[in-house]
Amino acid sequence: MSTVYYLIQNMLPVAIPLLLVALGGMFSERSGIVNIALEGIMLFGAFFGALFVFFIQKSQIDPQVIILIGMVVAGFSGLIYSLLLSFAAVTMKANQTITGVSLNMLIPAAILLFSKMFFNSDGITTNMNFYIRKVPVLGDIPFIGEMFFQKTYLTVVLGLFFLVISVIVFYKTRFGLRLRACGEHPQAADSVGINVYFMRYAGVSISGILGGIGGFFYSVGVLDGNVNGHTGVAGFGFLALAVMIFGQWKPIRILLAALFFAFLRTLAYSVVLIPFLDNLGINQTYYKMLPYIATMVVLAFTSRKSRAPKAEGIPYDKALR
Repeated sequence: MSTVYYLIQNMLPVAIPLLLVALGGMFSERSGIVNIALEGIMLFGAFFGALFVFFIQKSQIDPQVIILIGMVVAGFSGLIYSLLLSFAAVTMKANQTITGVSLNMLIPAAILLFSKMFFNSDGITTNMNFYIRKVPVLGDIPFIGEMFFQKTYLTVVLGLFFLVISVIVFYKTRFGLRLRACGEHPQAADSVGINVYFMRYAGVSISGILGGIGGFFYSVGVLDGNVNGHTGVAGFGFLALAVMIFGQWKPIRILLAALFFAFLRTLAYSVVLIPFLDNLGINQTYYKMLPYIATMVVLAFTSRKSRAPKAEGIPYDKALR
């Protein structure tokens, strides 16, 4: 049972960044904008979140308060960077895939340059310990508290909170309905007075906020607060795209997909704790490939049944009816 607890407690800090970034991609694509730039947005948010932690780590502020402030910094950073995609894709009607790829390529190089200039290293290294033994109140719940809310990070609770907010906004508000309409039939949405350009800007902006926060949460829960320009966020932005597609652009399904991929990654780094797998004598590198191999296999079998928003990737033109 202790092994199960260990796997779950180490799986959740990995699943939460995937969940948040995939939810961000969902908001963007449901508005009609393909957001390939999630990897770059993640890294941008992680970098500025870590930069904030670096400058404030010697203060007497509680580490959990620093996480909250760093989350705001990372979310705002992701928002600013996502506006580049919005301007190119919505205002200039540029190719969304090419724009996203170029934004992904820009950030690792910029981080390496900045880090070499100011820190003489490949990234930012912090010395904060964000680990908490027990989440107040939630950690006291029998069984569930011990499994999910002890020996973890505050990012887990915050991630689940954002999931609930996303579900409410997506399904229970007028904004969510209008956003989905713009991704399915923008001409029809425009005919009833919905500003398609504004809604698409809003969808990409939400994507930027969640992507930036997801990047920071990745640096906290997986990298111990550090960010490196070479390794970046280890392809988690692209993995989040797979999670979003596997989850069929629906929040709860995206959660399940994020947990699935996070479990595979955690399993790869915990093979020595599972006698059956350890006795097989397989090099751990092959286990580390599991999440990415699973991505290809899952998408190969599910892509035929995937139903993306109809107007996804198509620049909106008022003249077309």
